[in-house]
Amino acid sequence: MPQKNTSLEQKALKLVYDSGEEGLLQSSLWKELGVSSREGSRMAKKFEEKGRVIREKVLHNGRWTYKLFSKNEPVTLESVYGCPCLICDEVNKCFRGGTKDPVYCLQLTAWIDPRIEVVEPVIAS
Repeated sequence: MPQKNTSLEQKALKLVYDSGEEGLLQSSLWKELGVSSREGSRMAKKFEEKGRVIREKVLHNGRWTYKLFSKNEPVTLESVYGCPCLICDEVNKCFRGGTKDPVYCLQLTAWIDPRIEVVEPVIAS
């Protein structure tokens, strides 16, 4: 049963995401998913509490309802511009426990948070 809910929730989040800046009426979500208004409402509230969507109260056809907007933004080329992983010679060795580890990569950390200054170690000759 949990698998069904997970897949239903993923479908719901995709519908909200695909609605873009226009958003999706909560009632449209219920209809698309084929669930009751109660189940759809609970799902939308859960997504809002988890920070996955924004629920905005709107007047639609003379009735108050909610419109759902995704908090996720699409990945663009600009969002990865300058990422050191894209030009790293050791990217194929980079994984948890590998020769390189993204958790401990100073270049990646500095790219994520530019306030961090990377100081390369000086090797004595």
